[in-house]
Amino acid sequence: MAEAETNKQEEILKYIYAKIAQAPVFVKERINFNDKPLPSRRTSLRLQEYAKDFIDEKKGANENRIIILPGLRGVGKTTMLLQLYDFLVKKENIKEERVLYFSTDELKGFLGAAISDAINVYIESIIKTTPVYLKDKIFILIDEAHFDTNWSSVAKILYDQSKNIFLVITGSSALNIEISPDLARRSVKEKVFPLSFSEYLLIKHGIEIKEDISRFIRSVILSFSEQDIRKAEEEEFQIIKQSSKIGKSINQEFLSFISLSDLPFSLELDEKVVYDRVLSMIDRIIEKDIFSIQSFKSESEETIKRIIYFLASQSPGGTSDSKLAKHLETSSKQIRNILDILEKTHLIFSIKPYGGAGKVIRKPWKYYFLSPSISTAIRFKLGTYNKNNREMLGALAENMVASCLTRIKETTNLPLGIFYDPGEKGVDFLVKDSKDNIIPIEVGYGKKDTGQVRKAIKKYNSKHGMIVCDCPKIKKEENIIFIPIATFSFI
Repeated sequence: MAEAETNKQEEILKYIYAKIAQAPVFVKERINFNDKPLPSRRTSLRLQEYAKDFIDEKKGANENRIIILPGLRGVGKTTMLLQLYDFLVKKENIKEERVLYFSTDELKGFLGAAISDAINVYIESIIKTTPVYLKDKIFILIDEAHFDTNWSSVAKILYDQSKNIFLVITGSSALNIEISPDLARRSVKEKVFPLSFSEYLLIKHGIEIKEDISRFIRSVILSFSEQDIRKAEEEEFQIIKQSSKIGKSINQEFLSFISLSDLPFSLELDEKVVYDRVLSMIDRIIEKDIFSIQSFKSESEETIKRIIYFLASQSPGGTSDSKLAKHLETSSKQIRNILDILEKTHLIFSIKPYGGAGKVIRKPWKYYFLSPSISTAIRFKLGTYNKNNREMLGALAENMVASCLTRIKETTNLPLGIFYDPGEKGVDFLVKDSKDNIIPIEVGYGKKDTGQVRKAIKKYNSKHGMIVCDCPKIKKEENIIFIPIATFSFI
């Protein structure tokens, strides 16, 4: 037994030496785009700020030395870890052996080892100490941590043992479920989303969009501020001017973005290859992520895939458990359970019907994909994708608005609530602000009149409403603001 344990530690040590030696080459290959370093996204920049503050021992930085990055597969979490490695080694001059990057999936698949095994061997054999006696700072970057069910307790123990360990952990959205209350108090969580349109323009075309426009649009939605409407118009004008670098309008580029390119890996690939990669990603989510959250019978895998494909092939609208159960010939309970698990992976999310103060509305929930490209890839596979079909473009636009609203709610806590209007021919979204005011939002591709929004303004006693559409620029008509879908996506 002792000999077997020694052999295992030797295997782990060889693996770690290999990871340290290979890291510079691996990083260089993965963080370049068109032979240039990839620009850092907002989350990546915040990671670097946390690390810089930790290195400089800035006041309060000691509390931010475990950073957790949960998110859907394919949204760029690994790239962020590798950009952090590059920042530490090249910008902060941290020695390569003091930065360890590894993937838990690889660690368990190749060696059958746990995160704790790798870290113990690294600190004892490479750094030549123990966490308690660690004097110099080290950085441990762990990818795909959800493949080790004990990752949360390991992180908590390391936090308590040493103030000189900076730990970044990525994984599927299952990490949200697995974070223990003790670790939640000791860590910072930075949820990773698909590319925003501004991040896409920066990476793909080198067009930098000021964050001001995001703040102005949020203000326009929630307060209908005249001053911020003017400022948003000014920023929008500057963005339109910059689009000359692309050779086509921002709105035209936006169509490419929502149908193909909101997942980072898609930027260098042909259309069909991108869709194949997205479909493979869905398969991995089903085979690995979902079954790591909850055990299902083997035949459930096909049911899960059929639910995903059903949601992608439908026009936006409420989907009841009973409707899906009938279509798939299974129980409503099974459907509800699968939808709940799919939400936990962040492949999909739900928008609930608005019921007013304390009311329970027995209406189906609306489901959207976190990335509209997922819906497009499935439609492409089913032979129903038509980039010239305005109804389909309207569905993608509605998905994008739902994703944008959800992202700002989870990152800024505003708006406080996002619902849909359950009334007949109701607006697509009802946003609730901090004072319980309701702001109706209608989304469409093609000509949109103000009838639905005006009806909702009257029904919910709203001060203003919004129409997100393919209009050329921001415009205001009385208490309704029209915002181009491309401009809205800068939120």
